Amino acid sequence: MVTMVFVTLAANAQNTPDCRCEEDFGWMRSTFETNDAGFRYIVERKGRAAYDFHNQIILEKVRAARTSSECRPLLSEWLAFFRSGHIGIQLLRPDAPAVQNVSQAPEQSPELEMWKGDIAAFEKEMAERQDAGYEGVWDLAPAAPIKLGFKAERDGYVGFVIESNMQGWEPGQVRMRITRNDGGWQTTLFNSPTNKLVADERPELIGNVYMCIYGGQMFKRVSPAFPDDPRVNSYIKSRQARTPYIEELNPTTLYMRVPSFDHRYKPAIDQMIVDNFDKLTSTENLIIDVRNNGGGSDVSYEELLPLLYTDPVRTPGTLFLSTPLNIEKTVALLDIVELDEETKGELAALAGKMKAHPGEFVLMGDEEVDVETLDMVHGFPRNVGIIINGNCASTTEQFLLAAKQSLKVKLFGVTTHGMLDASNVRQVDSPDGRYRLSYTTSLSARIPGMAIDEIGLQPDFYLDKTIPEYRWVEFVNGVLNR
Repeated sequence: MVTMVFVTLAANAQNTPDCRCEEDFGWMRSTFETNDAGFRYIVERKGRAAYDFHNQIILEKVRAARTSSECRPLLSEWLAFFRSGHIGIQLLRPDAPAVQNVSQAPEQSPELEMWKGDIAAFEKEMAERQDAGYEGVWDLAPAAPIKLGFKAERDGYVGFVIESNMQGWEPGQVRMRITRNDGGWQTTLFNSPTNKLVADERPELIGNVYMCIYGGQMFKRVSPAFPDDPRVNSYIKSRQARTPYIEELNPTTLYMRVPSFDHRYKPAIDQMIVDNFDKLTSTENLIIDVRNNGGGSDVSYEELLPLLYTDPVRTPGTLFLSTPLNIEKTVALLDIVELDEETKGELAALAGKMKAHPGEFVLMGDEEVDVETLDMVHGFPRNVGIIINGNCASTTEQFLLAAKQSLKVKLFGVTTHGMLDASNVRQVDSPDGRYRLSYTTSLSARIPGMAIDEIGLQPDFYLDKTIPEYRWVEFVNGVLNR
């Protein structure tokens, strides 16, 4: 009965003075509907009835929100109707913390669970084991001076501290759990007795030597001991790289790693090509690894394309939605010092078009489809394999669209993320200064003939789960050297 009363009250609650969720929701919805370039396309594709129903459901939840921590996820849920990338709502100013009653006795701080096993006996057992898996002693160094033990339990694995120089990390403390969760897996990291990080996935084992949690943090196995695998070591190097590099795999194949197309890495990418140009244009095969490259700036890959070129590259134009806010955001870009004069000229021309056609989509540039024709086709590299995965997005997908028009190029891996159709992200703050909305100002002229958002780009060679990701380079190398 108490639960029923609580739910009824919550459903009819009004936002508190500190939480103006309904007002902020109204601002976000109006701003997005007016200015986001992908809004109309999605509503037309999914249907107005579906959109109206979505609005009704979210509004009911918004009216029940009592705090900003309850409100922000609801605003994100509303945005998720449109796409998963190039969009977002950020909380800039959380609610003020509640004032505590100093007359009340403070609650006793909880303590971390302690593993009840014998650590010394566990280490001895692991040192004598010869099989792999999660069980074992794992070292987080050099990231931090922490050594954890992982022991199998009935419903998963428990991770406990063996050694640590970090304050508060004491031997025997349970700091991680890997548990089955409704047919899947859940990994929980206990940062403190009152703070934990949960991911609906199990840690990734890379060979027998490394374990990756939360998509980035690496543990190295101490025991059971296994010899280093050069393929694993190369993969770890590529995965942790922040800047591009080239290596020779064999006399007929070069490996190029490009972890990001962020504009700040353009000089490094260009210099890498200059420094290795003779090798690149005299070696038969080239592998370009863009796994986990989330994008950046199109200019960052412009010096790569001539190496791959065989035929004219066709690129549909970009259409910008003209609204007062979008014009304001476009004009503001002219003040960016790092932009070259050519780009500023294009932006100034675009702003002029937008002002002349309010409420319409206007084309950046003069051609609906840009056709780039080069004077030279390099004989080498003769074969190019580009390795992709689900974290390739945005500018990286634009690079792939251009690259795959070459007869030299094949894509290897799995489907990319699918975050390109609506682009050129801008940000605007709510009137109360509480939220920052990220939305897009442009839509590709490819739409609807070749949509990529929420679909991604398909590989030519699908690398299935029986091929560990640390062996993908080896697989591509084998195909190119047949």
